[in-house]
Amino acid sequence: MNNKQHTIKKPATVSGIGLHTGVVANLTFLPAKPYHGIKFQRVDLEGQPIIEADVDYVVDTARGTVLEKDGARVHTVEHTLAALVGLQIDNVLIQLDGPEPPIMDGSSMPFVEALEAAGFEEQNALRNYFEVPNSVFYADSKSNVEIAALPCDEYRVTCMVDYNSPVLGSQHASLTHLSQFKKEISSCRTFVFLHELEALYKQGLIKGGDVDNAIVIVDRLVEDNELDHLKELLGKEKVEVKEEGILNNVELRFKNEMARHKLLDVMGDLALVGRPIKAQILAARPGHTANVAFAKKLKKMIKESGDSDFPHYDPKLPPVYDINQIEKTLPHRSPFLLVDKIFHLDESRVAGVKNVTMNEPYFIGHFPGNPVMPGVLQIEALAQTGGILVLNTVPDPENYWTYFLGLEKVKFRKMVVPGDCLILKCELLDPIKRGIAKMIGKAYVGGKLVTEAVMTARIVRKDL
Repeated sequence: MNNKQHTIKKPATVSGIGLHTGVVANLTFLPAKPYHGIKFQRVDLEGQPIIEADVDYVVDTARGTVLEKDGARVHTVEHTLAALVGLQIDNVLIQLDGPEPPIMDGSSMPFVEALEAAGFEEQNALRNYFEVPNSVFYADSKSNVEIAALPCDEYRVTCMVDYNSPVLGSQHASLTHLSQFKKEISSCRTFVFLHELEALYKQGLIKGGDVDNAIVIVDRLVEDNELDHLKELLGKEKVEVKEEGILNNVELRFKNEMARHKLLDVMGDLALVGRPIKAQILAARPGHTANVAFAKKLKKMIKESGDSDFPHYDPKLPPVYDINQIEKTLPHRSPFLLVDKIFHLDESRVAGVKNVTMNEPYFIGHFPGNPVMPGVLQIEALAQTGGILVLNTVPDPENYWTYFLGLEKVKFRKMVVPGDCLILKCELLDPIKRGIAKMIGKAYVGGKLVTEAVMTARIVRKDL
């Protein structure tokens, strides 16, 4: 799995009819900055409203996942989202001039091909994985659905379907590594049973449905007059049933294509958690309603754990700046250089590490016998971390000084002592103007907030 966030290098467009709305639309993927996430934009509506790909905005799961925000809707988002998850693309704006992404052939492959043609770009920001800490279970006895997420250091999905159909039977599909998605999963098409077709039409769904963009499973004897009715319903000159029970001789791409497509749907729906996931997902007889309910359960876990969208420090990953690079940027030197490494840096946020040891010179005289890191030095460590962020906005940071202008809302919540690993995070509160930056800084030890402050600083050229 990728360690860093990715977007695409240039726009990519696909066009076609929507499965349920029957409206022809153009969908364009656009590059986006780090931490933008995946968002849809209805460019055909007044104000061109944006809808985040977030489970909190799901309003319907009848045969597809529908998002709505402030009255703007996007139907059937799961195939598009699955392509982005499978390719590990984190940041993209998806513009639509209609209410629904094109169904194309009923799979994610056309989206994968368009995104690959656009090219991928690695970004200077770490992916903020949600690593499932313990087993999570969901069950719906009425629909006989069970979904589980187990701790795992990869993203793996196993899916089982069983419709008590003599044609379909029981099927299983697995994805053990995201690199398999394109070849093994993305081309698998959506499907529907023949007996569901007319009911779906009556519900105002599948207006864009066709045997060219969905597999129609025939699991019973069909009379000639019903085939004639289907011709009218589908607008086809000829409709027939193959011996295997697939309408119009459609050949399956895999023997278990239906299970693979359900796995694809699970990936697309779980993208609505809003963060890449590290877990083993096990899904038995899943559907959009259950997938979304499970995504909500995972998102609730994130909120309750206090897990923010800021990246976690993983000492196994290489730093963005090591100590040598920090010294090239900041004018501070030992013993007053209080940042050991930077592990995240983008246009508005920075995160670093200070390892507190007994060798720090201030411990000689600061509470001898009861060593505690001075609060003012914790603030200084935050300020130096923030200085990296501010200096990152100029092309030649070595030619600038950073000066404090003000401190507000300073709070020391817990003592910091030798042996602690101080995680330092700063975020701009407003865009930098005339060299003046205002940011909020927070320091953590063991996931607990120990120090916070609102800091104002200014950068000044050394030759002025």
